[in-house]
Amino acid sequence: MKPVYLDYAATTPVRPEVLDAMAPLLGDVFGNPSSIHRWGRQAAEALEGARERLSDALGASASEVTFVRGGTESDNLALFGWCGAQRARGAEPTLAYSAVEHHAVFEAAEHAEATGLASVVKLDVTRDGRLDLDALRAAVGAGPTLVSVMWVNNECGMVLPLAEVADVVSEAGGTLHSDAAQAIGKVAVDVRRTPVDLLSGTGHKVYGPKGTGFLYAREGTPVAPLLHGGGQERALRPGTQDVAGAVGLATAVRLAVAEQEASAARMRALGARLERGLLSELEGVRINAGQAERAPHVLSVGVGGIEDGSALVMALDLEGIAVSGGSACTSGSMKASHVMRALYGPDDSHATVRYSFGRETDEADVDAALRATVAVVQRMRAA
Repeated sequence: MKPVYLDYAATTPVRPEVLDAMAPLLGDVFGNPSSIHRWGRQAAEALEGARERLSDALGASASEVTFVRGGTESDNLALFGWCGAQRARGAEPTLAYSAVEHHAVFEAAEHAEATGLASVVKLDVTRDGRLDLDALRAAVGAGPTLVSVMWVNNECGMVLPLAEVADVVSEAGGTLHSDAAQAIGKVAVDVRRTPVDLLSGTGHKVYGPKGTGFLYAREGTPVAPLLHGGGQERALRPGTQDVAGAVGLATAVRLAVAEQEASAARMRALGARLERGLLSELEGVRINAGQAERAPHVLSVGVGGIEDGSALVMALDLEGIAVSGGSACTSGSMKASHVMRALYGPDDSHATVRYSFGRETDEADVDAALRATVAVVQRMRAA
């Protein structure tokens, strides 16, 4: 059986159109965009063209987009940069974040609290995707507050109620950040329709190059730089820009947004096919966040009767199926991820498998994954 890749939420291959767009910047157009001679001007033109295309795809202005080196850096720049700007003017900032955030936000908030940079408030999330809006209102009403709520959860595909959150934050005068790494190209993302103040994204989730990312900062939103020297990217992210990476990122985002509606319909059908098969052929299986609105490219499944989720993922790999798990190994002992603990409690014993679909996934792939999962689960339960 040919190997089946169902881990597109982890990373994606670079699509041919992106490689074609990047190729000149890796060869003849090699100048430093900060140089004023013709080679530099060529590179600067390519960089600003990429900024225009990326901003247009998201409903933003080019002046609101900063290129960075990945989604984690973007999240960190949003949180630490906003807090730093508040501290610089003598304010005592608060960070409020959902309990299911990506580690790039979750751990950044914990670090901000540990170092005294900000007070933090963790917002509970229910299994059907609701946030504690009363706790949110209380947090935002206490003073300068940055609220970080991801658009789509990376582990279970849950779509967070960002429009509701935006209404609460805007009404209370707070600032809203969202990690949209798993949302762009899967659900509609437009910073004008959903008025976030800060938005983070990355290229490698949408068939762009790894190590590329951006931070959207609405005009007037204060963000202090984390790095100093050179003044590039309006001094918010100094350092010589990766022009080829920026062009690849912008091309990938533009294509993902243009294809989003059709792609979402196809992936949703594939996910439903796999979900029906798993529920009909295996007992003791749940769909994680199954009652919530979910993005079309992720199906997260909790499997009862198996303690070690990593062993399940590895067994599927031996069957030729690439998936991800929902557990982490710390000091040799398995524990549920912070997302699963937030949704199902600290004593949840289900092993988690995340299937995620992409441009190359077809029904044959899904059917192969179903057969392999049923066989592996039955074998592991019987052991």
